[in-house]
Amino acid sequence: MFSFPNPGALMQLDQFRLVLGGKTMIPLIVGGMGVNVSTSLLAREAARLGGIGHISDAMIPAVCDKLFGTKFVRNKRARNPEAAPSADKPDIHFDLDQLEKAQRMHVEDTMSGKQGSGQIFINVMEKLTMNRPVETLRARLRAALDGGIEGITLSAGLHLRSLSLIEDHPRFRDVNLGIVVSSAKALKVFLTRAAKMLRLPDYVVVEGPLAGGHLGFSVDNWREFDLKQIVQSVLSFLKKEELDIPVISAGGVFTGGDAVECIHQGASAVQVATRFAIAQESGFPDEVKQAYLKAGPEDVEVNSVSPTGYAMRMLKQTPAMQKNSAPNCESFGYLLNKGRCPYLNAWHNGMEKSRQRPERAGGPVCLCSEMLRYRCWTCGHNVYRLKETTNLLDNGAYQLPTAEDVFNDYRFSRGDEIRKPALINAKADSTA
Repeated sequence: MFSFPNPGALMQLDQFRLVLGGKTMIPLIVGGMGVNVSTSLLAREAARLGGIGHISDAMIPAVCDKLFGTKFVRNKRARNPEAAPSADKPDIHFDLDQLEKAQRMHVEDTMSGKQGSGQIFINVMEKLTMNRPVETLRARLRAALDGGIEGITLSAGLHLRSLSLIEDHPRFRDVNLGIVVSSAKALKVFLTRAAKMLRLPDYVVVEGPLAGGHLGFSVDNWREFDLKQIVQSVLSFLKKEELDIPVISAGGVFTGGDAVECIHQGASAVQVATRFAIAQESGFPDEVKQAYLKAGPEDVEVNSVSPTGYAMRMLKQTPAMQKNSAPNCESFGYLLNKGRCPYLNAWHNGMEKSRQRPERAGGPVCLCSEMLRYRCWTCGHNVYRLKETTNLLDNGAYQLPTAEDVFNDYRFSRGDEIRKPALINAKADSTA
């Protein structure tokens, strides 16, 4: 995908800088991988090293229960237990005060440990409809601002209403605001609305077809697109409109050389994720990280199992694809929309036919339950190359790099070079 026409003049990403909000940083952004894969620790490490780290606000009440011993999920489940057998759940709502409390708690805890010259952002997905799309999105956005987050990346949707939900917040014009798009057309739609509010985004993340998780392309046509071409289209559009907004390239940026090539093509920075998914600071359990490291190119697929309607890239052996989970909307319900969810519908249709747990037949999966249990292994296209980035130990496991190992490899390597972490004692375990 990337080419280097003049190998003798190869540069390092460290020779470039990104300026956002008056701050100068390494042009490397760690994406917001949910659910709590991009942990607070991972985000803080990226900031300490001079870049930008993301946390994700996906399923934050459940994440807070794990991290802080709160009872947000239990409290939500207790409100409507009688709705559990139903396939239609219009009355299952989040308590907005509880939602705001959880979001603010997570953000404040993350920001309280921040060090270094970088920044910490939060990834906020519009597709988390939560049965009250506008109200819950407003609560999440405002609580993140209250908690002191330094930037908000708007993803998984056009976010045409999002800015209006926080325009009266005192930090509205001070916080960094960005939007994730996969085409100049989508950006134009967002900017048309933003211009009316006199609040343009501070950065634009252009996500190409090789990214992990939810994609802005269909299962059938993602191969027809190329990150470089999309970035050029976005840059041309911004130039035509005389808008000076930094563009961030994302999706398939696997090496420092790839990152430098993106900068040469006009991007101001790159956003990466898959390589940090196996870092010691990532929230994935070690056995999941080892599965990523052992994956081959034949193990990666783009499918339509997400109830959001978006295509998803994941490993074929992801446990979520092996059997169906019973819906637990009373506890979670992040994808409920007017009381319905494609997975909820599929489950109950299957129950009517079989009178027992429906067998998996390729339909949607319950992302709420499966992602919380780290059973949905989304990944970037280049996940099968992760084994190139670290050491295979004598015990058959791969050494897990630190976030600093990965960050500095991007920052200081040249061309196709990959700097593996220093080899640990070959007899030690993979996380030593």
